[in-house]
Amino acid sequence: MSDKNKTEEVKAIETPPETITADQAEAENDNTKQLQDLANKSCRSMVAVIDAMCQRGAFKGEELSTIGGLRDQCIQVIQIVENIEQEQAMSS
Repeated sequence: MSDKNKTEEVKAIETPPETITADQAEAENDNTKQLQDLANKSCRSMVAVIDAMCQRGAFKGEELSTIGGLRDQCIQVIQIVENIEQEQAMSS
């Protein structure tokens, strides 16, 4: 390892971690909650739209695997948000 790399490594280790204020932490929590709520609502709406469109025959057969993948991704997001909300409820 060169002396330059050693110096950079030592600086990285010696640099104190950034201190987060209570206001910053609260703002991050608010942003995270807003993101969770938006993702949950958007994905639930997307699943409902996909289901309605499939029932009405809006997709060609070759499109169904892509649409099904999108629906599965939305279901995963919904499940993740629900798990996070359950964990938060249990820790409160």
